[in-house]
Amino acid sequence: MSTDGRNEIARGELLSVNVSPGKGERKTPVPRADCVEEHGIEGDGHAGDWHRQVSLLASESIDKMRALGLDVSAGDFAENLTTRGVELVSLPIGARIAVGDVLLEVTQIGKECHSRCAIYQAAGDCVMPTEGIFARVLRGGVLKSGLAVRVLKEEAR
Repeated sequence: MSTDGRNEIARGELLSVNVSPGKGERKTPVPRADCVEEHGIEGDGHAGDWHRQVSLLASESIDKMRALGLDVSAGDFAENLTTRGVELVSLPIGARIAVGDVLLEVTQIGKECHSRCAIYQAAGDCVMPTEGIFARVLRGGVLKSGLAVRVLKEEAR
């Protein structure tokens, strides 16, 4: 895969990798994590044989909640990957995202929030249901902050 930018339509940065043992809870930032093909991030409650193996949220979305006065940071919205510089919510289903050697395919934009989380209770709103995205892992590898996040062109698949 070329890293010279010819196969990219957007580039950003991975700010944080976040995991938790269960679903529906805030995740804890970790220095590195193994991402397994067709499974997800090892040790994370969302990993498994389904379409939402990895969740992503842009730091720009978290900044919106900070502007409402909330003290929130990476992982607080239960996202696995916190990014900067890529407008995640504008990506179509099927878009491919390379994060270092890991290759993800977008499977869902947003989600239905069945129970109002602690963030919604505090702020009256939450960005994950509308601005978070979900992906399946097409190629595994190591995830750590500082990696480039590259949205790939259609023909780069």
